[in-house]
Amino acid sequence: MIPKILLVDDREDNLLSMETILESENYSFVKASSGRQVLKILLNQMDFALILMDVNMPDLNGFETATLVYERERLRHIPIIFITANNYGDDNIFEGYRSGAVDYIYKPINPDLLRAKVSVFVDLYRKNSQLLAQEQRLIAINKNLELEIQERKASEEKVSALNLQLLQNVSRLESANKELDLFAFMASHDLQAPLRKIRMFSDRLLTDYQDKIDEDGQTYLVRIQNGCRQMQLLINDILEFSKISVKQELFREVDLNMVIDQILADFEEQIEQKQIDVVVEKLPLLCVNPVLMSPLFSNLIGNAIKYSRKDGGSSIHICADMHASIGPAPNNSAKNNYCRIYIKDNGIGFEQKYAKEIFDMFRRLHPGAEFDGTGIGLALCKKIAEKHGGTISVTSAVNKGSTFILSLPMVAQANEFVKIEKGNVNGLSDPI
Repeated sequence: MIPKILLVDDREDNLLSMETILESENYSFVKASSGRQVLKILLNQMDFALILMDVNMPDLNGFETATLVYERERLRHIPIIFITANNYGDDNIFEGYRSGAVDYIYKPINPDLLRAKVSVFVDLYRKNSQLLAQEQRLIAINKNLELEIQERKASEEKVSALNLQLLQNVSRLESANKELDLFAFMASHDLQAPLRKIRMFSDRLLTDYQDKIDEDGQTYLVRIQNGCRQMQLLINDILEFSKISVKQELFREVDLNMVIDQILADFEEQIEQKQIDVVVEKLPLLCVNPVLMSPLFSNLIGNAIKYSRKDGGSSIHICADMHASIGPAPNNSAKNNYCRIYIKDNGIGFEQKYAKEIFDMFRRLHPGAEFDGTGIGLALCKKIAEKHGGTISVTSAVNKGSTFILSLPMVAQANEFVKIEKGNVNGLSDPI
């Protein structure tokens, strides 16, 4: 920005003389021939680096003009150098300084002296302008910082409010889940009483009044009994599912080989009937809830048997990987070491796109009379796996079989267990 200088003198030749002396310094000039004209110019222009003003002017002299100029707060930053041909003495010089003058230059003007003094004040003007600009930038930066702080505080308050709301929602959900589990347990328990009566009286009708009931009636009674058996399976599964949440856990070191042997013994008749080749490799000892291991593996093995090949040649292979891990394992921490157990079959399988859906409650990929079930078994397996801090997943293909992958922690985590004891699978007979 080119510095502006206001030249004030009632004589045109004096104005021209000052402009000529200073024109080589790249200044911009505004000229005034009277004090009144100075005041008029300063109404609209205030960005002057310096005012060079003659003292002896008609109407308003230089001292009076300077006094009126400095009455305005916004003009007090402009320095005034008086130019005069007279030596007024100390009293008059003091009056000039009191009116706001910063210096005097006497006529005839010494060009070098004028250029030197103007240069000093122009340099001060430039530095002041830079300081003002820097101050404005700092003010703007501080304002932006204040806005950022306010926004951050607002965001933190919003996050705190959301966290509080989330905690409240979690608490409500946990309470609702407990109530739902308890309701499912009580409802399933209460449903068994009328169901037993239906089964009992339908059995009596078939036994005691068989000769009096025609063939259609007997068919209807058989359907009633089948429906009752299916309802009983559903109630039992719901009870099993709900008990996982309401009971107290008891974890022990369990030999999974003994668990599998007991389950295979229970399925022995079906395995022989379908001629399924079962291979079980050595399984580890894990610290688990022994009561939950039985329904977990019973559902997985039972599914492999249920959905085996119809044309024979069926097989089930159970094995374990002792060095698997889930997620990051800093410092090779034992908490992240998992035993991965595979239950493989070569049965009818299903499309892989349903791999997650089959673990949902009441989800069945093969509905109908051909395969019985309630659609709760795999949901129960998922819940048991998660209860142990593990996971369960499946890979499958149509007519090529399925592989269920059960991952359980190698070391029990304290916050997951109420009590850890060493024992054996005798605990399998404990009530849930």
